[in-house]
Amino acid sequence: MREHVRVASTQYFIRPVASFREFAQQVEGLVGTAADYKARLVVLPEYFTVQLLTLGDLQRPIEEQVRDLANQKPAFLELMSGLARRHRIYIVGGTIPGRGDNGELHNDSYVFGPGGDYDFQGKLHMTRWEKEEWKVSPRRRLNVFETDFGRMAVAICYDVEFPEIARAAARRGCDILVVPSCTDERQGFLRVRYCAQARAIENQMFVIQSSTVGSLPMVPAVSLNYGQAGIFTPSDFLFARDGILAEGAVNSEMMIVGVLELDELRDSRERGTVLPLRDSQTTAEVLADLHEVRL
Repeated sequence: MREHVRVASTQYFIRPVASFREFAQQVEGLVGTAADYKARLVVLPEYFTVQLLTLGDLQRPIEEQVRDLANQKPAFLELMSGLARRHRIYIVGGTIPGRGDNGELHNDSYVFGPGGDYDFQGKLHMTRWEKEEWKVSPRRRLNVFETDFGRMAVAICYDVEFPEIARAAARRGCDILVVPSCTDERQGFLRVRYCAQARAIENQMFVIQSSTVGSLPMVPAVSLNYGQAGIFTPSDFLFARDGILAEGAVNSEMMIVGVLELDELRDSRERGTVLPLRDSQTTAEVLADLHEVRL
């Protein structure tokens, strides 16, 4: 019997909300739709929770607003955990700001299991506006999440532009890399998109990207969004043409669904046309013996 898993990725339309319940209803609708399509994993994008900023005073400095958003985390966790448990589905719940042990602000992606339990992956690299305007600090640990269909890891938006993260996850047995993203214009989106596709090829893994679309003109840094969800595969005969299993229509509110053939992925790591994950060990040896040559 083939081993496969159906997954869903969202192009989440961020819009002003009048209450937490209104936000919850939008999320509930998406997770319920993914469950209706028999998906076992649904992915939401980075910073989709900024909708909740519209419940507060938008005239205050954005640094203060984002810290208040972290106060919504208990209600957010209760909502997402309940949805995962109700639908018996895995959820990568985008990101929400959270406080660290020393009070610093982080950007965290919570992963929920079908029993309602959860843990998180913190963002490891901050973009300039996160660091300089929102005063968000990086986390320092990469986690591998065990599921009933195998191992996966999460690289939050900018993190996917650092190949070492995905390579470390692949070497620890991850078949799936999830990339929740939030980008405001085409160039930023393409940086994430191209790197997501590169990670799929060089690590022979599936990569699932989720994006924000829509706009919150009153909120700096997310006043505009440019996004497109995608499910990417290695580039080899066993997989989708162009290495794209599914993709959405740019900047539209929608969900994409695809079936990841896990046995074919694992077979490709042993018998593919090329074996970049295995052969990367040679690269490590070459770099360890790096020489400078003067001409």
